[in-house]
Amino acid sequence: MGTRDQWHVYTFIGDRPVRSLKDKIRALTRRLSQQDLGETLIRINQITRGWANYFRHAVAKHTFDRLGYFIWWRVVRWVKAKRRWRWKDVHRWLRTPTGWRTITADGIELHNIASTAVTRYRRRSRIPTPWATTNQA
Repeated sequence: MGTRDQWHVYTFIGDRPVRSLKDKIRALTRRLSQQDLGETLIRINQITRGWANYFRHAVAKHTFDRLGYFIWWRVVRWVKAKRRWRWKDVHRWLRTPTGWRTITADGIELHNIASTAVTRYRRRSRIPTPWATTNQA
């Protein structure tokens, strides 16, 4: 049958909310920040889970992937600067023979925002029309 008789509403994420999220992550992972890694991961997880749950009904999978990439690199660069590590030390910390492990501290794991389930399509037929339908014959 297809979808010719059905209407769908697509919601996209604007540039301003993405920029706002990135600014919050940048504020938490400043180079000179001396916060504990575990506390920072808790706060980053709270922010990203709330943000992703708000936007999970949008066409957002690609945006979530890019934000996950951004957040992972921000945390790695922050830890690298904080501990005065080289890339070899980061590699030793996060690399296993089977691949990369997630960033953890004190049992707290960095939430991967890209793993948020996205339900993109909401049927238009469930939304009532604001116009009164009158049968004029």
